Amino acid sequence: MTALLAVGVAAVGAAGVTAWPIAMQKDATVTAPPLVAGLRPDDTEDGRNTADFLQTALAAEVDLDHTVAAAYYDHGGRGILFVGGDGLIWQPGDALEKAFGMVSDDQGAVTHVHDVAAGQLGGTARCGRTATDDGDMAVCGWADHGSVALALFPRRSENEAADLILAIREAAETRH
Repeated sequence: MTALLAVGVAAVGAAGVTAWPIAMQKDATVTAPPLVAGLRPDDTEDGRNTADFLQTALAAEVDLDHTVAAAYYDHGGRGILFVGGDGLIWQPGDALEKAFGMVSDDQGAVTHVHDVAAGQLGGTARCGRTATDDGDMAVCGWADHGSVALALFPRRSENEAADLILAIREAAETRH
């Protein structure tokens, strides 16, 4: 009887450990903020078209309730492409892997993917790089049980991109 009780307590504890992150993260909303980390929206036709393409690709790869995308640029003219979405995500790591997969093309996939700080919102965050005609490009993203997002950072180091993805996340993701 004592052994059965111990097994029951362990099972309830394990369920609680698993359920807690889901309960805390599941009700998220992701937006494309109008201004973030000193970045301004790129409202050019190319910027909008590229953002729309990424938004469609993410919606096709990951089952989400809502998706957003935006192109940004800094004072030096360097661009950033951001795409994200929200909905209940059972396996955040898998969702983030699918998001990284949508960047794959004939030049290759995102390589050297490694964990980076996810910040106060938790979940998982990763960065890597992909080859482009202009050289390697940093790619970073995050995922939790309520959101997934990815950003492409041409002409930026992975360290700079990791810092920027945290700033973007703090501005783009809210929980209810």
